[in-house]
Amino acid sequence: MNELKPGLKYEFKRVVENKHSASFLGTGGVQVLSTPTMIMWMEEAARILADQYLGEGKTTVGIHVDVYHKAPAPIGSIVHVEALLESIKGRKLVFRVKAYSGEVVIGEGIHERYIIDLDWFNNKVREVSEKVEKA
Repeated sequence: MNELKPGLKYEFKRVVENKHSASFLGTGGVQVLSTPTMIMWMEEAARILADQYLGEGKTTVGIHVDVYHKAPAPIGSIVHVEALLESIKGRKLVFRVKAYSGEVVIGEGIHERYIIDLDWFNNKVREVSEKVEKA
């Protein structure tokens, strides 16, 4: 398996559908790519990039997002989403994320993820589950 290191990049394309729009999600009354969907795609690109290099029983979880939504992407637009691993600080991975369509930058910023052990994390979820308010 190759080493996880700064400079690695992962990208994919998505077509903006009604289910991705701000009006559908209730975050605005417009038929364009919603900010939550754009951020979800950015996180997905970063997660997929990291998961390719992690061993069995490891994954990453998002811990911070700082992005600007700079331009609208109407329904039917093809959006390119990319994550570039900028740095590794212990278990923390820092990604430069970007979404664009043609020459238009839809959004860009930083996303941070932590490398976790799944068994440890699932135990932590069980511990917290006993303390949180439930429906």
